[in-house]
Amino acid sequence: MREKWQDDGGEKKITMKINNQEYSMVVEPHWTLREVIHDKLGLTGTKEMCDKGACGSCTVIMDGRPILSCMSLAIECERHEIETVENLEVVGNPLVEAYANNHAMQCGYCTPGFVMTAKALLDRNPDPDEEEIKDALEGNICRCGTYPAHLGAVLEAATKLGGGKK
Repeated sequence: MREKWQDDGGEKKITMKINNQEYSMVVEPHWTLREVIHDKLGLTGTKEMCDKGACGSCTVIMDGRPILSCMSLAIECERHEIETVENLEVVGNPLVEAYANNHAMQCGYCTPGFVMTAKALLDRNPDPDEEEIKDALEGNICRCGTYPAHLGAVLEAATKLGGGKK
């Protein structure tokens, strides 16, 4: 187990598995999962755009489900498995490349949330149709307006993962 970031004034020591690595840390009861992932562990792919659960840029996958890390208290994530966008490169997931190929990002700030939401969709449904993709991604906001490109990116990734029609 990797000990990362200790604080003598913290409220509770918790353990979480993030990107297949176990972390044990002391957290304050009001800290969000996004704060711990981004600010304390330095996994900066998880973004904060609205901090109100309205934009999706902070989306991570916890126990196979996409969640908004800005709306999840870290203390409630004890003993859960969490995956962030940083893990996609490690495991060789084609979503990031498909997003680049389909020009599904401009400023890129929303991209990690879209990609993690898309990954959760493809994990549970390897061959989604356009409506299923739209439904899955509807909670994510892009200020640059790249919405149409997300469909192509997710369909390309599905094909590369073996679920999409060829």
